[in-house]
Amino acid sequence: MTVSLYDLSVQNYLQTLGAVRGFLDKAQAHFRENNLALDEIVETRLYADMLPLRFQIQSVVHHSVGAIEGIRQGVFRPPHNLASHNYQELQGLVVDAHRTLQELPPEAVNARAGGDVIFEIRGTKVPFTTEGFLLSFSLPNFYFHATTAYDILRSKGAPFGKRDYLGRMRLKSS
Repeated sequence: MTVSLYDLSVQNYLQTLGAVRGFLDKAQAHFRENNLALDEIVETRLYADMLPLRFQIQSVVHHSVGAIEGIRQGVFRPPHNLASHNYQELQGLVVDAHRTLQELPPEAVNARAGGDVIFEIRGTKVPFTTEGFLLSFSLPNFYFHATTAYDILRSKGAPFGKRDYLGRMRLKSS
């Protein structure tokens, strides 16, 4: 069985974006039932020197849809001037990212195999192959931010567990 670049990247983004959507929804219901302010939750950090939930969700989107756009353009940059999204707007970003990636034909990603991607940050250019960028930079960042968002919500009492984080797994069909 051959595994394509699309399978290694977009399929994983879709699985985790679906999980993020699910745990954001579940957490929202819990916070409303317990009269916890969603505006406060959006600004919650695990530690003072870490960025808040808002940034974690924005980064999940940036390291999925933004990464695919980066491989298409051959350049990826950190996001700048991020908006102060509220909880519902963050949920919308995740839904939009999931929809955008669902509509992406596998050929659009697979055609970039063997290409070059430059990560530009503060005047520094870091060269990658498409595969190296997605597998050693984008996906690890994507999972880091998804996990941190999950952990922030759990730290505020959201009632979910590992299965909520895993999302819909790609099981073998009979």
